[in-house]
Amino acid sequence: MPPETPSPVFRRVGRTGWLVDLADAPDPGAAVQSVAAGLRSLAADGGLTGVVDLVPAAETVLVTVDGDAPDPRGVIASHWSALLATEVTAGGDEVEIPVRYDGPDLAGAAEAAGMTPAAFREWHRGTTWRAAFGGFAPGFFYLVPVAGADGSAPTVPDIPRRPTPRTSVPAGSVAVAAGYSAVYPSSSPGGWQLIGSTDAVLWDTDRPQPNLITAGQTVRFTEVTA
Repeated sequence: MPPETPSPVFRRVGRTGWLVDLADAPDPGAAVQSVAAGLRSLAADGGLTGVVDLVPAAETVLVTVDGDAPDPRGVIASHWSALLATEVTAGGDEVEIPVRYDGPDLAGAAEAAGMTPAAFREWHRGTTWRAAFGGFAPGFFYLVPVAGADGSAPTVPDIPRRPTPRTSVPAGSVAVAAGYSAVYPSSSPGGWQLIGSTDAVLWDTDRPQPNLITAGQTVRFTEVTA
């Protein structure tokens, strides 16, 4: 955290929730992942009691406790430095998603990234992604790049959302925007840049676990032509 904000920022959510706000961290996304992982470990070890749910988002972590649990802020504040330093490890098996790079926005996204379409495809499929958090729709996960093809620090091109969202994006559309990649699990409106499509089913209520991806898992995209 920056020197002027040495302590965590808390915002009350309902009667039993606290939002830990990391918007002022040098890298909010990375800080969220570290703090969320640290809080899960702290709760599992009994250091943070009464936790009902931990929900990371882009710049916040929502901590919900049961009604009889003590206020979690003191414990979180006392472990703050350790929470920020928590190493994030992959959760569960790696998910492989086959992609046809046939999206209508592929050329524009590549241009915004300063790449040719071929180089952009290579970047996207060569990057290791992690499911940072879910939202927007059941099965929709915001994927952040965690490593390049050679294991080095990932390239994160600045690709904006579309100026005008589409009223309908087909299910299985592979998209990028604002440092994230994602797959639309169902047909819905959407403003991300569509770079490809997949037959992978991201959300299926007939499966024991409906979502194909869970928070913390690593994801790789593999190119297919049919």
